[in-house]
Amino acid sequence: MAVGDTVLYIRRTHMPSKRQAKKGSPLTQKQWRDAFDAETGRLIDGEKVLQRVRRGGVDASIRAEVWPFLLNFYGFESTYLEREDEKLARREEYEGLLKCCKKVREEIIKHRHTTEGNVSIHYIHSDCGNQGVDVSPQDSSTAGDGLSPELSHCSLKSPVEQCELRKWEEMTTQRKKEFLMWQRIMRLDAIRISNEWVPYSPSQASVTKGAANQLALDVGLQEDTDLEPCLRHHAARLVSILEIYALYDPETGYCQGMGELLSPFVALLDEDYEAFWCFSSFMDAVRHNFRLDEVGIQRQLNMVSNLLKLCDPQLYKYLETIDAVDCFFVYRMVVILMRRELSFEQTISFWEILWADKTAARFDKVKVSCRKGKKKAPPTDDLLLYVITAAVRQRRGLIMEKCRCMDDVLKECNNMSGNLDVWTLLDDARDLVASYHHKLTASG
Repeated sequence: MAVGDTVLYIRRTHMPSKRQAKKGSPLTQKQWRDAFDAETGRLIDGEKVLQRVRRGGVDASIRAEVWPFLLNFYGFESTYLEREDEKLARREEYEGLLKCCKKVREEIIKHRHTTEGNVSIHYIHSDCGNQGVDVSPQDSSTAGDGLSPELSHCSLKSPVEQCELRKWEEMTTQRKKEFLMWQRIMRLDAIRISNEWVPYSPSQASVTKGAANQLALDVGLQEDTDLEPCLRHHAARLVSILEIYALYDPETGYCQGMGELLSPFVALLDEDYEAFWCFSSFMDAVRHNFRLDEVGIQRQLNMVSNLLKLCDPQLYKYLETIDAVDCFFVYRMVVILMRRELSFEQTISFWEILWADKTAARFDKVKVSCRKGKKKAPPTDDLLLYVITAAVRQRRGLIMEKCRCMDDVLKECNNMSGNLDVWTLLDDARDLVASYHHKLTASG
């Protein structure tokens, strides 16, 4: 095959296998219950629990119990009493954030006429799903934020609330304007979230129209009146938690795509404070995906490129030929952790395994093999990138036959949506980890 002045000979023997990997058994309810010491409530063997999650995810009946452990809401070494104390502290802090957010919302509504038109919104769109947000610079010495100083005199009940109010007061004028912009965007994004989550949350699927309308009213959601009650309620919960997160972590704020990442947490965790803290812990690991300088994204794209160079030199050479070796075609997969490539069920199983891998990587003595008879694949913080590399290799034949430029590869990768088997990808990714993890670690 000729590309430009270069002739490439494609050897079919290098095509990845199309085997269908067998799904591992998930952590069951009995295994989970038996994992705790009856007297103290401490996990007897957290490493064994992690091994089971890494192999097959978590049974649907216990996800709401297991996720807080995987996401560091609870420590793996914690006792029952310690977890109760942690739960109370997290709830109190969340309620303080919630009250502060409500007061900010009231101020914004009160002074809406002074803020309209002050903020210009610039979207950075690409076919890769990159939708960042930037705010045009303004002179903070002359531009008002439209928020009354009366907010500083609100009567708050706890040190937590006072602390969070100071967080808002200490924000620069520009940051406050960004918060107003984030509010508008997250409301529009929330009502567009798909309804895939509904079968996984019976309690929320049956929410009454009155409850949905009240929560939507509380968070100022007005664009969703045609939605079914359960979808309206879900969107309102998304908005509430995303607003609080933007106030809690103004450096990250809100970017499009974050609503899709939050949706599974809201669906599977009935308590908002649990959903918030689990999501916040999740964001600690992926917040670099939403930085405007894209340093974190670039590191991950470079790693995918290096992996392809090691495991598939022929494909890598072809990508060089068509100027696609920077692997920008997997941008969306990296930013929202393959949320659009996988079904809801596959996504949450995949994320559970990613979290278990990251947690296991913190246990120095964890030694787990992916499947009996295979070389051992150590736990890694970068399992996502090995899975993405495996997904690209599944399309290597089509890429090398049909793609003549970066856009062609991007379209081919976008065609993966709905056509991937996460268990096959994980199986292939574990092979890559076993074979190349030490080489990547050694090189950088």
